[in-house]
Amino acid sequence: MASFNSISPEKLARLLGTQKTPAIIDVRDHDDFSAAPYLLPSSMRRDHARVADWAAEFKGQSVVVLCKHGAKLSEGVAAWLRLAGASAEVLEGGLSAWEELKMPLVPVAILPGGNAFGGSLWVTRARPKIDRIACPWLIRRFVDPAARFLYVTASEVEAVAERFGATPFDVEDVFWSHRGEDCTFDTMVKEFRLGFPALQHVARIVRGADTNRPDLEPEAAGLFALSLGLSRLFAEDLEQLEAGMLLYDALYRWARDATQEKHDWVSHGAGRSRNRE
Repeated sequence: MASFNSISPEKLARLLGTQKTPAIIDVRDHDDFSAAPYLLPSSMRRDHARVADWAAEFKGQSVVVLCKHGAKLSEGVAAWLRLAGASAEVLEGGLSAWEELKMPLVPVAILPGGNAFGGSLWVTRARPKIDRIACPWLIRRFVDPAARFLYVTASEVEAVAERFGATPFDVEDVFWSHRGEDCTFDTMVKEFRLGFPALQHVARIVRGADTNRPDLEPEAAGLFALSLGLSRLFAEDLEQLEAGMLLYDALYRWARDATQEKHDWVSHGAGRSRNRE
């Protein structure tokens, strides 16, 4: 029987990729995590045995806690979090229930440095247009909500990455970049194994806009235009990124929920009614 303070995997999946995504905390013990080294999208690892030390970090936040089966570890940590002022729920059935539904899981091995605790650091070229806004959105919404991004002079990306321990992306000759006809966003969707159908639709739109292939999806030309407009509205790259987050939030929700919706202009004025009589 589901706990009162619980959330179903299906409901949590609906929250992923939106501004309402809760903090998702994986508290599986070492053995369970080693046996299945994957993370739910947007989740982070924490040590259940040290919850008293880190619970205050989530004060005032909505949190979903998961362990292997959604039992004692999740229940105990969620209770601690509520004590610390968070609104905490348990994922019904834990990781096992998520796996049974064949939901996407992110391999820990593909995360920068294999870091499952969040707060990754990335670096790319300054003055972003499409990929360099879309990829940070993808990472923050589906991989690491605490990820940070550095925008630097193109010729200095690799040197900054080396000196500051950042992961370079969307530049030549690095892992996280274009591959064949795919753009960097495609690479990330595939490597992080984010097989959500709506996200794959967004990936085709981003690819069309970023690689000058508006034929791939009708919306690609619109995304291209909006991206160029954003780049001219903001002189500061991080301000542009924050504005771009809303743009991709909207695009994802459209791809998930509204692709079949049509808009026809209909007048409800009195004159129209009289003309029909």
